Amino acid sequence: MIQIKRKGLTPFLLIALALVLAMIMTAMRPDNAKIEMPERSLTVDVAEVVQQDLRIPIQAQGTVSPHRETSILAEVGGKVIEVSSSFYAGGYVAKGDILLQIDDVEHQANLSRAEAAVASAQSSLAQEQGKAEVAKLEFSKIKNKHRSAASRDLYLRLPQLKQAQAQLLSAQADLRNAQHNLERTVVRAPYDSLIKEKQSDLGSYLSPGSPIVRLFSTDFAEVRLAIPQSKLAYLELPHVSQSGDNTAPSVDLYTGVKGQQQQWIASLHRSEGVYDERSRVLFVVARIDDPYLLNGANLKPNSTDINDAQRPPLRMGAFVTAEIKGRLLKELVVLPRNVLRTGDYVWVIDQHNTLRNRKITTLRTQGETIYVTGGLSKGDLVCLTPVGNVVAGSAVSLGSTLLTNQLYQDESPVPSQMSAPAQVAEPSAIEEPFEITEPAQFSEEAQTAKAAQPSTEDLTIGATP
Repeated sequence: MIQIKRKGLTPFLLIALALVLAMIMTAMRPDNAKIEMPERSLTVDVAEVVQQDLRIPIQAQGTVSPHRETSILAEVGGKVIEVSSSFYAGGYVAKGDILLQIDDVEHQANLSRAEAAVASAQSSLAQEQGKAEVAKLEFSKIKNKHRSAASRDLYLRLPQLKQAQAQLLSAQADLRNAQHNLERTVVRAPYDSLIKEKQSDLGSYLSPGSPIVRLFSTDFAEVRLAIPQSKLAYLELPHVSQSGDNTAPSVDLYTGVKGQQQQWIASLHRSEGVYDERSRVLFVVARIDDPYLLNGANLKPNSTDINDAQRPPLRMGAFVTAEIKGRLLKELVVLPRNVLRTGDYVWVIDQHNTLRNRKITTLRTQGETIYVTGGLSKGDLVCLTPVGNVVAGSAVSLGSTLLTNQLYQDESPVPSQMSAPAQVAEPSAIEEPFEITEPAQFSEEAQTAKAAQPSTEDLTIGATP
């Protein structure tokens, strides 16, 4: 019986022991420390607003053409007996160089005949002058001089004397014409030029008016650029009376040569002064000195760049992209285009490091750049990092900080050779002096592009506690 009682108490003893051990372990356990997860915020790069006085470049495209092109025609007839060694398409000839020579045997004969005619006329005139002197002496001895004036002039041989003088003048005119025709047998270049097309050759027979050659000048070339009315307000166009003035705006020309983009320095020489009736654009003309580098006028001063020294010529017919230096605009802020959100809003960081919506006024967009005229003050911090779907008031931490004038050190980047024209947000009214009176609006396509933001999966955003 005693053993049975002991076996019945064993489970209760084990349970009691387990309870005692649990109480001891509970009493001896350390206090649970509360660990608070730190609040994580979005790290963004910012740009500190600095207002600048800038010249906004205007881009256009055009084709290089000579400012002077001449088709030379034969002035006298004859066979071509000699041509210049440079008489071929692409050949360079300086002013006064002989292009070709026409057989002058017939013209030499005409010159000799003209000289003989002059000598004969001079002899006839001398004879008439002698006869007039004798007639005058005899007339003085006549007592009865009451005759008509016509009979008196005939007696003194005055009509014969005038006829001899007229014959001499005619012979001298024929002599000058013969001399001139003889000179015309030698065809010379009227100015420094390249031959564009050869239209005659050795052995050809030329009649007066026959085409000989077409050539164009090489001292400078021109590019005709179409400027829309909406962009004219950004340019300082030379006045009609100031065409070719040294104060004309500079123009940078870019063209692809041998797979590389080459830059040329030009100037805005003039505007054509008339709008095109169909396209409503104004054509302006940029002028490039020495396009074929014959005098080195278009090389940069004191340049040691091998590529600059070996730069190929800017040939006629080349398609170029032009960047025209615009007028000076004051207190502009330059920002990347991707920071602009739908409705012309940008994210600004306030003094508490939180995001705030700020509406801005834009003047113009060009490529990846926007020019801001209102809505931002000096020292404002503009968020450059795409933040995705966040709300105003979200906390952020600052990463790198740049000044807005450091974002684009060169506000005139080299354009692509075939780049599309920049989209323009135009001011509604621009008068002299240049003032922006109304904010510009982007096109619907531009707003759609600005609304699309990159993914933010690579950003660490802390959970809201």
